[in-house]
Amino acid sequence: MTLENIISSNIAMIVIPLYFAAIIGESVFNHLFHERGVGDMKDNGVSMGIGLVSAVTNGATAFISVGVLFWVQQFQLYAIPLTVVSLVVCFILDDLRYYLHHRIAHRVRWVWAMHVTHHSSTQYNFSVALRQGWTKHFTGTMMFKVPLVLIGFDPVVVLFCGVINPTYQFFLHTELVGKLPRWFEAVFNTPSHHRVHHGRNPQYLDANYAGTLIVWDKMFGTFVAEEEKVDYGLVKNLETLNPFIIIFHEYWGILKDVSQRGITLWQRILYLLAPPGWCHDGSRLTSEQIKAEHFAAQSVGEAEEPNDSQEPSSLLVKS
Repeated sequence: MTLENIISSNIAMIVIPLYFAAIIGESVFNHLFHERGVGDMKDNGVSMGIGLVSAVTNGATAFISVGVLFWVQQFQLYAIPLTVVSLVVCFILDDLRYYLHHRIAHRVRWVWAMHVTHHSSTQYNFSVALRQGWTKHFTGTMMFKVPLVLIGFDPVVVLFCGVINPTYQFFLHTELVGKLPRWFEAVFNTPSHHRVHHGRNPQYLDANYAGTLIVWDKMFGTFVAEEEKVDYGLVKNLETLNPFIIIFHEYWGILKDVSQRGITLWQRILYLLAPPGWCHDGSRLTSEQIKAEHFAAQSVGEAEEPNDSQEPSSLLVKS
């Protein structure tokens, strides 16, 4: 058994039971005391089933990404010793790496085809956190970990940080927690921030990509606070619980778009790498276009509303 398989197996033995215990606890609490977040049990079951298979498929293909990390270690500029400080620095840098990966996952269709699975549920609870794609090691974004190894961090430390981050994120997928203290919300990702990320409301699209630290969204202009009630799911929901459709529908869509007749090579490339929703004839909308239309309509509506502080125009023309 290779080192990467040993690491993956040990991690799975720790976190998977923790996840399922949390799902059961949240479900019981929701049914007894909470009006939101209960969800449909069939949807919960699909999410957990997809999560179990993703642990197997992504674990089996982890050698693609993990193998590269151990291979590039020979080209390190310097071997950074393991200390509390170096571990914290590695975690912060890996969190930035996650932000970049996550943002690309929403802006590049090839990566979105894997990530769309996670956003395909119309409910929001711990089970949704497990609804993960089965092809993450084929997207290419896992290679963003390579610079961390090249600058001196041990691959094992990088992998460890890469596990702590999604473990923290698992507990963001709940409606049981409202807004946390302002100082915490200002620095860390929270259930409130992440609910926004799962929203299909136009104003919530492409926002709050953070893993653990919400500061990256605030630095790069992608932060949106939770205000309006979140409508969960995709811009166009799948309306199916078939796990194979949930996992592979976007790949099938890419194949159909790329192979259609009468388009240029560049257009075929864009169907693979442009933002989701892009199309050569403008018949579909990207999330940026949906947001732009929403805010434009909102601005027009506000401009047309009468100003209550002034007299109606019909009175102004009277003598």
